[in-house]
Amino acid sequence: MLFVAFAILITVGIALAINADFGAIFGLTQDQTARAIPLVVILTLLASTLVGRRHRLGEIVGGFAVWIAIGAVFFVGYAFRDDFSGIGQRLMSQLQPGVAIVNPETGNVEIARSFGGSFRVDTAVNGVTLPMIFDTGASAVVLSLDDARLVGIDTENLSFRVPVQTANGTSFAAPVTLERIEVGNIARARIRAFVAQEGALETSLLGMTFLETLSRYTVSRDSLEMHD
Repeated sequence: MLFVAFAILITVGIALAINADFGAIFGLTQDQTARAIPLVVILTLLASTLVGRRHRLGEIVGGFAVWIAIGAVFFVGYAFRDDFSGIGQRLMSQLQPGVAIVNPETGNVEIARSFGGSFRVDTAVNGVTLPMIFDTGASAVVLSLDDARLVGIDTENLSFRVPVQTANGTSFAAPVTLERIEVGNIARARIRAFVAQEGALETSLLGMTFLETLSRYTVSRDSLEMHD
């Protein structure tokens, strides 16, 4: 099967040549390089035959079939690489709820619903990634005390004077301004927010002071889409 290995190596070489615009070295465009591939394939088949000339005809034909199948998979993958990339991103979003996936066609951010039914959004606050709950019922972004410490807020000098209603009842929060919030490719600066008292909030909330800066956001079945 030496000639089959040789053919596989040639296939890998073709892949690298196309992706790296190897034809430019010879003054060819990528399109011209692609048109030259069939000729390279034929030459490769002939070379493979020479290398495997001492093998029986059945082995040679079988080897060719394997090589052609591998080449076909590669060319299909290359031709539909953009589509496969989008499919791959959607699969990853389902496997990792909360991860902000940027749609390459629209530029919108898409997030899959978490297993608990809510939308957990991986959000970068002042450069630190925090899991936050998408909550249109929250009038502002609200950080738990632990998350506030993580993003560099001096929690010792906060004034907890604003009454808020949480799942644990009425509590008080401290007003702050967050220098930067990012979700996928969407970034906002100096967002008004609150820090909840110790034990009042388990997970930080991505509320309206961020959401109202978007052109729009839509919830469809198990997907949240944010439009910059």
